[in-house]
Amino acid sequence: MPMNELLAIAMFISFIGLVFSGFPVAWLLGGLAVMFTALAIVLEADFNLTTGVDWDYTSLTVERIWNVMENWVMVALPMFILMGLLLDRSGIARDLMNSFARLFGSLRGGLAVAVAVIGLLLAATTGIIGASVVLLALLGLPAMLQQGYDKSLATGTVCAVGTLGILIPPSIMLVLMADRMAMSVGDLFLGAVFPGALLGGLYIFYILMVGWLQPNKAPAAATEPLDWAAVGALFSAIMPPALLIFAVLGSIFMGLATPTEAAGVGAAGALVLALVKRQLSFAAAREVLEETTRTTAYIFAILLGATAFSLVLRGLGGDELIERALLGLPFEPSGIIITILLVTFLLGFFLDWIELTLIVLPLVSPVVANLGFDPVWFTILFAVCLQTSFLTPPVGFAIFYLKGVAPEGIKVTTIYRGVLPFIALQLVGMVIIFNWQAVVTWLPSQAYG
Repeated sequence: MPMNELLAIAMFISFIGLVFSGFPVAWLLGGLAVMFTALAIVLEADFNLTTGVDWDYTSLTVERIWNVMENWVMVALPMFILMGLLLDRSGIARDLMNSFARLFGSLRGGLAVAVAVIGLLLAATTGIIGASVVLLALLGLPAMLQQGYDKSLATGTVCAVGTLGILIPPSIMLVLMADRMAMSVGDLFLGAVFPGALLGGLYIFYILMVGWLQPNKAPAAATEPLDWAAVGALFSAIMPPALLIFAVLGSIFMGLATPTEAAGVGAAGALVLALVKRQLSFAAAREVLEETTRTTAYIFAILLGATAFSLVLRGLGGDELIERALLGLPFEPSGIIITILLVTFLLGFFLDWIELTLIVLPLVSPVVANLGFDPVWFTILFAVCLQTSFLTPPVGFAIFYLKGVAPEGIKVTTIYRGVLPFIALQLVGMVIIFNWQAVVTWLPSQAYG
């Protein structure tokens, strides 16, 4: 095997191994890029070994990083983050919880269904996994436990529904994917609408089945009769987030605004809602701005490190090596796609969605293109696969978000048992999307012909 390919394999294995060291991922990616660049230059200059990485190639790193920082699409990231955090402080979710609990509470599993519906609405307005999981845990989990719900079902519902924000637009993950894949953000947003709704529907169906087959795990709640006052309260609770969703996604889908412009509209709308509800004090506003800055800096730091890492890995021939390995598998094209998704699913046990999006997706996308598959379909399928990484141990971030705010008596093992059925439902959703591509491609084709 040529020296450059040996270095590429060593670089990727080093990254996988060092992730468990606890060292910040951004510095890890950048440090490996520097170390293997130096190693490649020494081997090529002093030992006359062809590595494909020299001083001229290394200078491209500065250009690539500059291109990332001046990309206007990436401006949407802090705006969407700010929008989600402002909505977290606005009190909208609390109003929704009270209204939907009254609407669905008389059903077996009705409180969990209410949490799922609220999670779907939050997913279309926030896109911040930590905020969604914590908010649903604080609002819905005590109510379900007080009503006698099975602890595993209650915690699994909160974890699974809280992760929908990473898929349902406006999703910061889809913005990053569009940038890495040089694709339209609008295409990915449109393509993710039905898959996100599909997963939400599967969750609700499962909850209702548990309530029907095992009523002791999801008993009906004693609620007041539904009257016109309750309908009016539900309508008034739904209207603010619905208008915000329409302002953000509607302006994108109708071609009235770019995703960057729509993100600004969403952040401004969320600010107005927080001010109208008088939930935004000076201290809260400061916390929102600080959290937005931290989250944005975290994502961009990893993005810059991944840019350098990917450039060096590509210079060493890593992308060609992976392409040859995948195309050389004794499978049909569909089998190769399944292999990619299986490896991604397994890596999701140990790696965050950001690393998988920035490192793995650009490496496998040329293979998918050569096989003739629709890039929007595959990217959304890849995104659904990445959503499972929030629920799979040991690096399931949604599990740790929930554990941090869960009432006493909720163990990590309880949460693990609770998320297993929802991981299975996500895999069912992937099977449906894999076999019926129209779930992803129909809406973009209608919008853009």
